[in-house]
Amino acid sequence: MKLPSGKDSGKSKHQSDLGLIRVLSQQKELRTRLPWYYAPSFLLLWVALFYAVVIPLYHRLPNGISIKEESLRPGEFVSERAQRWLYKYDRIGPKVVGSVANEVTTVAFILDEVESIRTEMRSNLYDLETDVQAPAGAYMHWKMVNMYQGVQNVVVKLSTKSSNSTAYLLVNSHFDSKPSSPGAGDDGTMVVVMLEVLRQMAISETPFEHPIVFLFNGAEENPLEASHGFITQHKWAANCKALINLEVAGSGGRDLLFQSGPNNPWLMKYYNQNAKHPFATTMAEEIFQSGILPSDTDFRIFREYGQVPGLDIAQISNGYVYHTKFDNFEAVPGDSLQNAGENALALVRAFANASEMHNPEEHSEGHSVFFDFLGLFFVYYTETTGIILNCVIAVFSLVLVGVSLWRMARFSEVTAGQISLWFAIILGLHVVGFLLSLGLPLLMGVLFDAGDRSLTYFSNNWLVIGLYICPAMIGQVLPLSLYYTLKPNNKISHPNHLHMSLHAHCVLLALIAIILTAISLRTPYLCMLSMLFYAAALLINLLSTLHDRGYYWVLIVQVLQLMPFLYFCHLYYMFLVVLFPMLGRFGHSVNPDLLVALLCALGTFFAMGFVAPLINMFRWPKLVLLGLGVVTFIFSMIAVSEVGFPYRAATSVMRVHFLHVRRIFYEYDGAVSLNDSGYYFDFQDRRLYYPLEDTSVNLTGLVSTEADCSKYLMCGVPCFNHRWCTTRSSSHWLPRDEPVAIPAAASLQLLSKTILQSGNVVRYEFEMSGPPHMRLYIQPLDGVTVEDWSFIRNMLDEPDKYSAPYHIFFSYGRDSTPLKFHIDFAKSSGNFDVPVFELGFSAHFLSYDFDRDAAGLKFIKDFPDFAHPMEWPTLFVRYVF
Repeated sequence: MKLPSGKDSGKSKHQSDLGLIRVLSQQKELRTRLPWYYAPSFLLLWVALFYAVVIPLYHRLPNGISIKEESLRPGEFVSERAQRWLYKYDRIGPKVVGSVANEVTTVAFILDEVESIRTEMRSNLYDLETDVQAPAGAYMHWKMVNMYQGVQNVVVKLSTKSSNSTAYLLVNSHFDSKPSSPGAGDDGTMVVVMLEVLRQMAISETPFEHPIVFLFNGAEENPLEASHGFITQHKWAANCKALINLEVAGSGGRDLLFQSGPNNPWLMKYYNQNAKHPFATTMAEEIFQSGILPSDTDFRIFREYGQVPGLDIAQISNGYVYHTKFDNFEAVPGDSLQNAGENALALVRAFANASEMHNPEEHSEGHSVFFDFLGLFFVYYTETTGIILNCVIAVFSLVLVGVSLWRMARFSEVTAGQISLWFAIILGLHVVGFLLSLGLPLLMGVLFDAGDRSLTYFSNNWLVIGLYICPAMIGQVLPLSLYYTLKPNNKISHPNHLHMSLHAHCVLLALIAIILTAISLRTPYLCMLSMLFYAAALLINLLSTLHDRGYYWVLIVQVLQLMPFLYFCHLYYMFLVVLFPMLGRFGHSVNPDLLVALLCALGTFFAMGFVAPLINMFRWPKLVLLGLGVVTFIFSMIAVSEVGFPYRAATSVMRVHFLHVRRIFYEYDGAVSLNDSGYYFDFQDRRLYYPLEDTSVNLTGLVSTEADCSKYLMCGVPCFNHRWCTTRSSSHWLPRDEPVAIPAAASLQLLSKTILQSGNVVRYEFEMSGPPHMRLYIQPLDGVTVEDWSFIRNMLDEPDKYSAPYHIFFSYGRDSTPLKFHIDFAKSSGNFDVPVFELGFSAHFLSYDFDRDAAGLKFIKDFPDFAHPMEWPTLFVRYVF
């Protein structure tokens, strides 16, 4: 055996001493940290703040005012009267365009109530004019021509006798509804709010300057036809200079301002000064206008076809009942009517006296950045101001971080280069943590979807805490926790290490803010707010020397993080409240869990970005992360149990859209190549038909339509609107033995076929008649193009944007006159004695004015109570000409 030399022995002793010093140093540093068992209390404190502050303020509503109290509170919105009107409206039932309920009963209801208001009006001060408009027109709605005739608008103008203003304020809501839905929320709530606002303005002793046009439009769900008819054709439309659009995307709750302008910040000034219950965010506006969400409102029509700036406001709670039979009077809280009414009445009074109304173009100054804080107050500023704020706060924060690092280097007796290198490592690890905080929740979304377990949170929303929020926190903190454990640095104190991790978050926010601002987004105000409060805390710590006294700086940081934490929790909670029910009608092509995971991850990043890293302030932070992992595991087990089944009867139903279809396909020689019946399903969410398996409804024989897309026009299905047509290749068909009984007459007749003078163009003239909702699908055959037609020419003039088969949607309200139209086809050979084109014709019998046959009624009855069918009979005929 070789004995160690004296030199080797000395070296070994030196290394041993260094190791001992390192261990002792680590133990001393560990003793300076707080005990690990305080960490759960630290995290639970923030959870408690969320439930004690955010949730109550989010759901806070004003108490409703009764009719008895009106004499004591003159000039205030009276929700009890609005409730009485809503009860009458609800009892009419579903109000589908073209139905008796919509075109006769509801129109009469609104006119009667307006006349009742006239009897109370101060006739010495005001004039009240009513007009029932029934316009006809057409416009492009996404990928289809949207034609209408005889849809109805009840238009009421209230003006002050002493005013000669020609600038009108437009207030809009719609009274039609989806099939099967009474529409008490969407949009009956806003119809009755408008009636009470009209009444309050008409009985007020204080006159106003600008006339107010109250537009009760009768074809919004069709979609958006009545508003187009008003703004393009009505005699008062050209005078409308500002808009308040009132919508509902659920039933009850607070009303969110989610679109404004465009380019009129003065609107936000009046909202700020007058809204009784502010609730708004620029982020919602940018998300909605991106087209991500499956919704649209009349606001877009007024903006694009009338260039009318305004505010788009909607109630957003309880979206589970939206467009279902459960959207009824009982689902609308009276206090939410009071909330919407107080806001609407205050805004109408303000805009009706706004000097900017005379010429809004003079006050067009770009977009606005706007948001409320927990509904307590409202903040807005111009987009230009936002750019300046984002950049200035970002630069100021970076400077303070630099000063802080210099102070750390000075007090730790290390060089600026060393501290910069260590900070760069921490910054890099924080970026990795940011990516992990996004990646781990997204991975959870992928895994649950792969196991056919998507939407587990649909009814039990609290599941997202364990499924997505805890993994986001683990990902955010894990890299730095491992770094502090496996690669300790004893040259600077642990409080300084911890402080640098928060600096890294600040730097990351600054970079994100600068990049997003550079691409003209306004949402980076979120980064600016977060940096602002952190920079303020850092400045206080630097000036007071708390910065250099161990963990004392943490107190200032956390106190100033209260406001951004509450704000971000409130904001992202609002988005989740909107998104959860919306995912039940989001379609099946996109994994909805990824959207929820991303939203939870971003909410965690902003709300906990300056909080979660402080887990490393406690001993054994890996135990805390392990605890979060255990929570995720437990919630995952709950999610895959019966608790995670998405749907519940009446409260959070599965939407099932299907048509009872009779198909007849004619060939060029008149022979019938297909004559059958079945149910055409357009499933609304990711789980398709799987939740219906092993229930009372018989889906034996259900097949995908994908194979039919190469054989039949429109994949052999009469898709109803643009969204249905987009997903027609992934829809489903269930054959049935009994022929579907078509409840009324419908026909498409060829009137003439004429070769035009050029010789290579042929004109076909047709007449179409039937129910209030009909469709045409036009497919030229090889070598044939559509030269012209009697519809609007957008599709023909923009071939790069639109392609065959062309989709024409035609609907009517009270005017059932058959539609005559022609189509011109061009063919270079001029030979038109052969097949030229396919023409599909579908007649949709939506309303309950049309009966379902016995087999269809039994099929509907067989659906389980957690499913809500929206259905109607349809005739689909295909011709070859």
